[in-house]
Amino acid sequence: MSEPIRFYYRGAVQEVANVSPTQTVLQHLREDLHCTGTKEGCAEGDCGACTVVIGSLQNGQLELKAVNSCIQLTPTLDGKALFSVEDLQQADGALHPVQQALVECHGSQCGFCTPGFAMSLWGMYLKQECTPQRREIDDALSGNLCRCTGYRPIIEAAQRMGDYPRVELDRAALTLQLQALRRGEMATYSAQGRQFHAPRTLDELVRVRAAHPSAVLLAGSTDVGLWVTKQMRDLGDIIYLGQVDSLKSITTTDGMLEIGAGATLNDAYQALCVHYREQLSEMWQRFASLPIRNAGTLGGNVANGSPIGDSMPWMIALGSEIVLRGSAGQRVMALEDFYLGYQKKDLLADEFVEAVRVPLPRAGVQFRTYKLAKRYDQDISAVCAAFAFTLDGGLIKEARIAFGGMAATPKRATHAEAFLDGLEWSEANLKAAMKLMEQDYAPLSDMRASSAYRMKSAQNLLRRFWFETRIDAPLAVTGVNAFACRA
Repeated sequence: MSEPIRFYYRGAVQEVANVSPTQTVLQHLREDLHCTGTKEGCAEGDCGACTVVIGSLQNGQLELKAVNSCIQLTPTLDGKALFSVEDLQQADGALHPVQQALVECHGSQCGFCTPGFAMSLWGMYLKQECTPQRREIDDALSGNLCRCTGYRPIIEAAQRMGDYPRVELDRAALTLQLQALRRGEMATYSAQGRQFHAPRTLDELVRVRAAHPSAVLLAGSTDVGLWVTKQMRDLGDIIYLGQVDSLKSITTTDGMLEIGAGATLNDAYQALCVHYREQLSEMWQRFASLPIRNAGTLGGNVANGSPIGDSMPWMIALGSEIVLRGSAGQRVMALEDFYLGYQKKDLLADEFVEAVRVPLPRAGVQFRTYKLAKRYDQDISAVCAAFAFTLDGGLIKEARIAFGGMAATPKRATHAEAFLDGLEWSEANLKAAMKLMEQDYAPLSDMRASSAYRMKSAQNLLRRFWFETRIDAPLAVTGVNAFACRA
C-alpha cells in the first residue's frame, strides 16, 4: 500500500502523492510548489544554482546540510525538512544577514547563481558563531559557480554576514517536527507503476532486496540522479538506503576502521582523517564539492565501481576490505577482488554493500594518494594514484601501487610491485619500476587526458612518492605539491 511522502517545508508539513518516484526535488519546488527562487543550471550537481539545505535526524540529533536539489529525488525527502531560498526572508520582510551581506558587498550581477550562493552561505552560517576562515568559505562555495560577479565580493559577503544581528533557526521546534514525521518501519511509495521502498533497518533492507533483486539501490543520489537527469533512464523500482541508520555507523575494531555504506563522504573522510590527515586531507577537500560530499556516500562510490572513482585506489593500496550482505548472510573480500571488469562487480543479485573496512596506520607503512585533474576543486580525475609501501630502513618489504583512470577498473601495478618487493627504495629501482608500469596499464585517451599523458603522469606520481619517502633527504609536501599553500 502506497504512503504519501511527508516532509516539512515553509512552516508546514507537505504531503506528496502521485508524482514520479524519480521526480527531482528541484522539479517539485519549481513545478509543484511554485517556489522558483531555486534555479536549474547544469542538472548534474556541478553549478550549485539549485542548492538547498536539508534537515534530518541522525541518531536523534538534528543535522542541516547543503545539497544539490537537481539530483535529489523527491521521495528521499520523506521525514526530513527542506529549506530553499524562500525561507531566508524574515517575518517582517527584512533580508537575512546572508542576503544583506551579498547586497552590500555587491555579490550579485545577473543573479541567476545568487540563490544557490545564498543557500550555501546559509548552510555555513548555521554552523558558525563567528567569522569563518577563508578555507572554510572556499570549501562551502566549492560547489557554486559564478560566471559574472566573480568570487571576491561573494567571499567578502561570507566574511561580513556575521556582523549583523544574529538570526537563529529554532532547532528545538524543528527537531520536534522531524520526530513527529519519523516512521517506525519501512515505507513504500508507489506512483506511475513504480515503487520506492525506504527500509529503516538492515533486516528490512535484506528482505526487500531479496524480493526486488532488480531494483535500483539509491544512497546519496549523486550518481543515480544523473541517470535520471542526463541519461533519461527509467529506473524502475528503487530501494532507498538513506533511512537505514545502521548503515551510517563508523566504528573501529581489530585494527580496521569500518565505515557503513550509508555514511556520507564528508562523515567518512572526517573519520579517516583522524588517522590519515596528512595523506587524505587534500583528497577530502578535492573530492567533488561540499554539497556532493554532504549527500554522496563512500559505499556508493565503491559500489558504483567507476574506473575514475577517487576512493578506490587509495583503499586498494591500503588493503581495504568490502563487506557485502544478502539473504545468505555476510560476505567479506578484498576490495580489489570486488571489481571484475568495467562496471562488473562480484555482487550477487540479492546482495548490497554493507560497509568498507580500511586498515588503520601501521608502523613502517608509507602511504600517499594523489589526484590529477584540470581543476583543483570539483573535477573528475584524469589519474588518481595511491601508494602504500612497507619499508624497513631503505628496504621495501611490500609495495602496493594502485591507480584509477588507467584501466577499466581501479587496478594495481602488479609488475612494478613484484619488481620492487625486497629491493632497496632507490632512484635506480624507482626508474625500473616506472618503466614496468607500461606492462601494467594501457590507458585510454578521452576528453580528460590522452593515453600518453596518463602514462607519463602515473609514472611521475610514483617518482613524486619517492621524493617524499626516500631515506636520504625526503622532501616535505611543500616541496612537491603546488597546492600545499591551500592546505
